Amino acid sequence: MAKDEINAFLGSGTIYEGKLNFQGSVRIDGNFTGEVFSEGTLVVGKDAKMKGQIRVSQMILSGNITGDVYATDRVVLHKTANLVGTLHTPALIMEEGAKVEGQISMNGASETIISEPAA
Repeated sequence: MAKDEINAFLGSGTIYEGKLNFQGSVRIDGNFTGEVFSEGTLVVGKDAKMKGQIRVSQMILSGNITGDVYATDRVVLHKTANLVGTLHTPALIMEEGAKVEGQISMNGASETIISEPAA
């Protein structure tokens, strides 16, 4: 599989609630509420609305997220991105126009653990 190939897709109009675990890359363009855990890449499309906790290696955000985001590699916020919550990542790329309301922590990847927390 190519490094940038999407291997799962939740399209526009999709509503999903629960836990999402995946390998590789996943793109979400619909509504998602819950938790995401992956060592892969999460792509959030510009019409997407997500709420919950996200723990991934990389995230590319063009849509809306409310919650906590932990990325061990990097986060890219495109100009249509809107993040309300906390963001923990060692590297942040942010286009002009992107909105963040909350706290950003760039202390390095050591504090961001991808694995699902114990219950």
